Amino acid sequence: MAPGLAAVAASREWTGEDGVRLPAGDVHAWWPRTNQTVCGLALRRSQLAPFPHVVWPDAVWLTQSEEARDQLLRLCHRCTAAMAPRPRRRERVRR
Repeated sequence: MAPGLAAVAASREWTGEDGVRLPAGDVHAWWPRTNQTVCGLALRRSQLAPFPHVVWPDAVWLTQSEEARDQLLRLCHRCTAAMAPRPRRRERVRR
């Protein structure tokens, strides 16, 4: 996995047409090798299953795909806000 890309942790799972395990239910962004999601939930206490092979942009794409339409993927709004690109701030110029 590329550095800087968060993986996914979810409350449920389903198997796609190609036999790959995919997230379903409540979907959170998760940094691999840690025990918590980006929004601060503990994986085990929240009963979230890690999906290290699914990166966050793919989970966002899955919410819009026809194949996953009936799986009811709900992206965490806090994780979505944390993973959104930030606008560059202008440098301050002292005059």
